[in-house]
Amino acid sequence: MKKKIFGKISEKSVTRAIVEEFSRQFSGCVESDCLIIGGGPSGLMCGLDLAKKGYRVLVVERNNYLGGGFWLGGYLMNKITVRAPAEKVLDELEIPYTRREEGLFVADGPHACSALIKGACDAGIKVANMTTFDDLVFRQGKASGAVINWTPVEALPRQITCVDPIAMEASVVVDATGHDADVLNKYASRKGEKLPGFGAMWVEESEEAIVEHTGSFAPGLYACGMAVSTAYGLSRMGPTFGSMLASGRKLAEIIDSDLSRKK
Repeated sequence: MKKKIFGKISEKSVTRAIVEEFSRQFSGCVESDCLIIGGGPSGLMCGLDLAKKGYRVLVVERNNYLGGGFWLGGYLMNKITVRAPAEKVLDELEIPYTRREEGLFVADGPHACSALIKGACDAGIKVANMTTFDDLVFRQGKASGAVINWTPVEALPRQITCVDPIAMEASVVVDATGHDADVLNKYASRKGEKLPGFGAMWVEESEEAIVEHTGSFAPGLYACGMAVSTAYGLSRMGPTFGSMLASGRKLAEIIDSDLSRKK
């Protein structure tokens, strides 16, 4: 008789393992210190640094994968560029890179992205993927969480789209949704306002401006990465990611300072 490699496990055991472990983790994420909407490089960087400091971090991502454009680089050529001093983050995550010229470095997109995801997960972030942001929880003039739903609900026929969302509470909410700035746009629309949107490409100007403007947008609501450019009408910067990493790191420092003062 041929010797079996795997132990004897039934289908019901596999199903129970998935359902029970997901339920346990998801229930624990209903309340967190920081709820990050968007799992691209800026959101992951922010979550990584906050989780390292012991904060409970939940990242909500509408896709079935994390990383956003960090996987692909520019024009579907999966090389990403970073400008100094952001290569220090690549060093921390042990991501190999090539120096192209003074202050400009190139790394493999899949390698860089997977290392950032691993670093964030190792630090302790939790992830709700295939999950869309629907609205803010706003109490007494402060963002206190987010309303979320399954991404596939958006694809349902209109007559059966009345699938009620649920809410997750958090001390702070971060918009890391990129150019779309979904969270900030929702906040602005609730006030009858409209964000200016991002401007034309200007790499040197945009990266500096994005990091400079990273921070609080409203009480309890913060922004990092390209959502910042949409919020303040800043230039876009294309397939270079130094400011994404630097913006996420800066925001983690700001949030840590704000939450520490409230303890």
